[in-house]
Amino acid sequence: MTDADADSDDPHVQPYLYEDADSVSLHFELHSIQSRMQRDEPTALVLSYTRLMMGSLLLQPAPERALMIGLGGGSLPKCLHHHLPGVDLTVVEINPHVIALRERFAIPPDGERFRVVLGDGADVVAALPVPVDLLMVDGFTYDGQPEALCTAGFYAACRQALSPKGVLVVNLQADDPLMPVYRERLARAFDGALLAARCLDGGNVVVLAGESCRAVTPARLKQALARWSGAAPDLRALLTGVSDQLSRAAAG
Repeated sequence: MTDADADSDDPHVQPYLYEDADSVSLHFELHSIQSRMQRDEPTALVLSYTRLMMGSLLLQPAPERALMIGLGGGSLPKCLHHHLPGVDLTVVEINPHVIALRERFAIPPDGERFRVVLGDGADVVAALPVPVDLLMVDGFTYDGQPEALCTAGFYAACRQALSPKGVLVVNLQADDPLMPVYRERLARAFDGALLAARCLDGGNVVVLAGESCRAVTPARLKQALARWSGAAPDLRALLTGVSDQLSRAAAG
């Protein structure tokens, strides 16, 4: 029984952890992993869809302000904060039980340029006072992707929330019967300026949207990768793999 079962006033399902000697995983149910952290490398991106989402750095290599919808185990914000500590990063999470586990996943404490806030991601995007250069949407509940994070109005608000060279990154479930509908809504909201790539494990589709996606080609991705030649080896390796995936999507 979850806390939500015990307290009818609490609409949020309490997640649980699965731990072994090497990793910690966040679950709402046993067969579905929300997030996984390696104990010896807490900023590494273990799940393939998170690595593909971080490929947004190939299209927006120097974000000054970033907003993430959905905390989970904090894989994406930890990685971004670790490799680009100068980015002003806000993470919005609607489930207080998820936020309560942040220390178990080595999520940094709130500071001048990093913060986790409790709130509804759709509301935050709609009322954003200052545009962001990177907007990542990875919000899932026990029941899957919330309707509020995949409406035509939400995607239109995401475009309004971006700076001129900003990039939106959305994680979608590949087996969701409405996934083609969501992709079409994104295409309309961004006038076709998007790139969609299926993750290596096949479970997710990551969509990148924004003006910098309009003319993505394998050659341009190769040029973008060259900008990261001086990056930390782990980040450079990650972006090299992602560049290959995006190149196949752009060519196909």
